[in-house]
Amino acid sequence: MELFWHRRDLRIADNVGLAAAVGRGAVAPVFVFDDVVLAHASDVRVRRLLDGLAALRDEYRERGSDLIVARGDPETVLPALADDLGADRVVWNRGYSGLARERDANVRRALEEAGVEREAHHDAVHHDPDAIRTNAGDPYSVYTYYWKKWTDREKDPPAPTPTASDLASADTLRAAAGVGTRADGGVAAEAVAVGALPSPSDLGFAEPDADTGPAGTTAARDRLSAFLDDAVFTYEADRDYPADEPTSRLSAFLTYGEIGVREVYAATTEAMAEAESDARPDDAPEQVEEFQKQLAWREFYTQVLFHNPEVVTENYKEYEAEIEWRDDPAEIAAWKRGETGYPIVDAGMRQLRDEAFMHNRLRMIVASFLTKDLLADWRHGYDHFRTRLADHDTANNNGGWQWAASTGTDAQPYFRIFNPMTQGERYDPDAEYIAQHVPELRGVDPETVHGWHELSPAERANAAPAYPAPIVDHSKRREAALAMYKRARGEDPDE
Repeated sequence: MELFWHRRDLRIADNVGLAAAVGRGAVAPVFVFDDVVLAHASDVRVRRLLDGLAALRDEYRERGSDLIVARGDPETVLPALADDLGADRVVWNRGYSGLARERDANVRRALEEAGVEREAHHDAVHHDPDAIRTNAGDPYSVYTYYWKKWTDREKDPPAPTPTASDLASADTLRAAAGVGTRADGGVAAEAVAVGALPSPSDLGFAEPDADTGPAGTTAARDRLSAFLDDAVFTYEADRDYPADEPTSRLSAFLTYGEIGVREVYAATTEAMAEAESDARPDDAPEQVEEFQKQLAWREFYTQVLFHNPEVVTENYKEYEAEIEWRDDPAEIAAWKRGETGYPIVDAGMRQLRDEAFMHNRLRMIVASFLTKDLLADWRHGYDHFRTRLADHDTANNNGGWQWAASTGTDAQPYFRIFNPMTQGERYDPDAEYIAQHVPELRGVDPETVHGWHELSPAERANAAPAYPAPIVDHSKRREAALAMYKRARGEDPDE
C-alpha cells in the first residue's frame, strides 16, 4: 500500500504525486492538521480549507474510498500511519515556502528512521523554482525576462486521474485507522479518523463573517469553464474594471490546489487555438495569453520565495537606510475598516471584509494607499491580507505587497504613486463597484463620488452624511512619500 499525504493539493485529478503513487498498490489518502501550520492560519482560511477537504473527501467516497484525517506533528503521524496501514511508502507533492521545506525535511528524516520509503514530487507550478534561471545561472528578479523563458518551456499535460481500483477501499481505511492506541508514541486513536472533519472551533478558530465562496474541483472546473466561454477573450482589455467581474476567480482554487495548473494551462491553450478558428476578435489569442501571463506571475513569485525565504518579513530590495514608515495606528485601522474617505480604496477593503476576496486592480490601489498615502509599512498590509484573503498565497501576497511598496523584486519605482481618485475614475467610472461595496454612496452621482476629496464639509453632509471625509490629503502625502523614499536611498529629499 502507498500512503499519499495531501497538503495544498486538494484534488484527485492532475495531481502528480497521487498519480505517481498509483500502480504500486492501493493508495490511502491522508490529510494532517499540523498545529505549526495552523498557527499561521486564520478563521477565513481554515473555513476555506475545511470546505476544500469536504469536497476532496466526497471525491474519494464517489470512488469507494475515503480520506484519512489526522491531527498532530506529521513527523509522528505519518510514520505511525504507514505502520498501521502496512504502507511501503509515503508520497507527497513538494512545498516551496521556508516553512513547508523545513517540515518536509523533518518528515523525510522521521520516515527514514522508521524505515519507510518517501517520495516527493513537483506539482504546484509548471516549472520547478530552480528550473528557470538567467544565462549566468541566477534566479530571475525581473518578471519580463522570466516570462520569456517560461512561455518557451514545454508544459507537461495534466496528470492522469486515479480510478476506484487504484485506491484503498473505505472499509480498509476504517479498519486500519482503528488501530490507533500505541505504546511507542504512535498516533492515538482519537487523533485519526476516516472521513470525519473537525469544525473550525475544534481547531481553535471561529466561523468567519466573510463568505469564502465555493470549494473543490467541480466548482473550480465550473468557474474555469464559465471564464473560457467568453471573458478570457477580452481579458487584457477588461480585467482592470472590477464592476464587470471579468477575471477568472480561480485564485482560491489554485491556492488550495483544487484544480491543477496543468489542467488550467491546457484548457486556456485549447481556448487560444479555438479563438484562432472561431469568429472571435483578431486579438483574442493575445487576450488569452495575457491570462497565461498571470499563471507565470504565480510561478515567478514562487521562485522568488524559494530562493529568498526571508522576504516574508524582510524587504527584498536593499535601501541605503531604513525606510521611515509613519505607522499611524488610527490611520491603519481606518484603512482596514474601509473608512478612509477615498471611495475606491474603501470599496476594495470592504469587498475583502465581506467576500474574503479582492479584485487585483483594487489590491494594487489599496496597497499603494497604505504604503504611500498612509506611509505605513507594507507588513501591516501583508498581515491583514494574510488573515482576510481566502486565496492567500505566501509568495503571491508577499510579492504583490513588496511590489506596491517599492521594496520587492521587479517592483514599481518608488516615485510611482497611485492617485486614488484617478484610479477610481478610470477603472470604475460609473461608481458601480463603489456603490456595490460602500452603501453610504449608493445613489450618489459618480462625479460627486470621484470628487469626494474636493467637496466641502457641507457638500459631503448633503451628498452622503454617513460617509467619512478623507483622512489624509493625497497630494501632501505624495510629497511626504517621495521624501521618505529619497532619504532611504541616501538622497536629499529637497532635490
